[in-house]
Amino acid sequence: MDEDLEPTSREQSIAEVRKLRAGIRTHRDSSGQDLCWHHPALWGLLPERTDPVPVVPPWPQFLRRCLQYRQSLDEQLPDTSRSDSPYPGARR
Repeated sequence: MDEDLEPTSREQSIAEVRKLRAGIRTHRDSSGQDLCWHHPALWGLLPERTDPVPVVPPWPQFLRRCLQYRQSLDEQLPDTSRSDSPYPGARR
């Protein structure tokens, strides 16, 4: 799967690592509502060109998992700052 890495020069490898690190940092530094979105830009950093379409569960199960994710943030990061700012494009 990663055979494309074999013929690369040192400079090409460094450029690839920098590109991947930038993508990981962008994802890592997301917060608020951005944590919940589909991230094709991150997956687009991989050399294989696919356009995966996610399988989405019905609303009740989907929302339960969202709640579990949010609860896990409370458990893992109990002292992190909170915001009630709406995400861009939100309607009040």
